[in-house]
Amino acid sequence: MTSPTNIENKISLIEKYLGILERYQKYSREEIEHDIDIRGAVERYLYLAAQATIELAETVIAYKKFRKPTSMSENFSILNEEGVISLEFSENLIKMTGFRNVIAHDYDNIDYDIVYDVLHHKLNNIKKFIELAEDLI
Repeated sequence: MTSPTNIENKISLIEKYLGILERYQKYSREEIEHDIDIRGAVERYLYLAAQATIELAETVIAYKKFRKPTSMSENFSILNEEGVISLEFSENLIKMTGFRNVIAHDYDNIDYDIVYDVLHHKLNNIKKFIELAEDLI
């Protein structure tokens, strides 16, 4: 059974990943692409932050007893259907799921303009989702 503690633990994990990612925001787009150590760390922690956010959505859905998703991106559609998040916000989080899939499965074709943009401009979507999840418990 899912409890508020499960949600809190997932939030704590995401916040840890976001803190690590914020340390990499000092690097230029070129440094991220061309320095294998920086690139690897950024890609890994973006993946972990996105994956943990998806899992947080799954945990919220289970806690609230909403219908079970059949795909990772469907988590955010369900949260929109249930009035937890707006359609626009669910679309942003679905894009994050797609980005996670690229990092996980199409890693030899990563667009570093997108990586840089996510690192500098899209982490706020995860922070906003954390706040919404906290309000549900």
